[in-house]
Amino acid sequence: MRTKTEIVILNWNGAGHLRRFLPSVLASVPEGVGVVVADNGSTDDSLGVLEREFPAVGRIVLDRNYGFAGGYNRALEYLDADYFILLNSDVETPAGWVEPLVETLDRDRTVAAVAPKLLSLVEPARFEYAGASGGFIDYLGYPFCRGRILQCVERDEGQYDDARDVFWASGAAFCCRAEVFRALGGFDEDFFAHMEEIDLCWRMQLAGYRVRIEPRSRVYHLGGGSLAQGSPSKVFYNHRNNLAMLYKCASPVQRSVVAVVRPVLDSCAALSYLMQGRPDYVRAVGRAWRDFLRAHKALQVLRMLKKPMTMLLTLKLLTTTRNNPVYKAPSALLKRLDVLKVRRRRFA
Repeated sequence: MRTKTEIVILNWNGAGHLRRFLPSVLASVPEGVGVVVADNGSTDDSLGVLEREFPAVGRIVLDRNYGFAGGYNRALEYLDADYFILLNSDVETPAGWVEPLVETLDRDRTVAAVAPKLLSLVEPARFEYAGASGGFIDYLGYPFCRGRILQCVERDEGQYDDARDVFWASGAAFCCRAEVFRALGGFDEDFFAHMEEIDLCWRMQLAGYRVRIEPRSRVYHLGGGSLAQGSPSKVFYNHRNNLAMLYKCASPVQRSVVAVVRPVLDSCAALSYLMQGRPDYVRAVGRAWRDFLRAHKALQVLRMLKKPMTMLLTLKLLTTTRNNPVYKAPSALLKRLDVLKVRRRRFA
């Protein structure tokens, strides 16, 4: 049966997290909002915990660990809803966190994704590293947040309590339109884990949609549930996926700049890791570049396929909003509409 909103928690060997955090989710969910746990091939007692302690919670059981990207892509295929709220298994949710997110998507069809303010469960007065109060990205591809730059995490003193457009929203608590998620092919499964939400948010914006932060909604994130902050695998995925994302989504000029500057900066990062006594990090950076260079041809195909897909999605957005008095489309987008109508016939 179709529901308006489904909260989907992707779990991998997180029986302890389910016991600790799922009760707060169930207690804070408004009437009519579904809760589903998608198990990503867990080998612990996660399924037993769900069956014994949370029998009313929906379950999707995957045959193996497909990572964050592949796990969510497969799980969401089983669900029929207007909106998905993707929630990490280590997130505590207070009352009233769902409604502002749903209201944002209800109010404005040009918004494809919205996220709550992400606070630290360990230090509730501080933002949480993974997303804080909305994310951005600099010209060279380095992500940062309102409330967190590099390793410096600010205290939450209301300085970022304004709802606004951002470049990306954290996958720890990510609310999106199901139709846009599916039209864009969901998360890039080659990423496996890390930066897949930034990549998706970038593709949403290339299609003409917006990404928002809604600080009236707040949740508390523990962090490090899948890969610890000091894990070499985390270093590998962050470097490799960042390069792949830039190659797929950035403009030709930006890609040219990145191609010159990033090898130098990543070499400096590897040297810094070596001076810190972390040769495993150095190897992770090397493997990231090796995999990225090997995948060049495949990424080029993805970049070519992305263009007609985003054109058609932009066409749909403009044709459904240009007559809506709530949304006054910028003149540049309306001019682009006539071009897209011609191009649409080529890709039909």
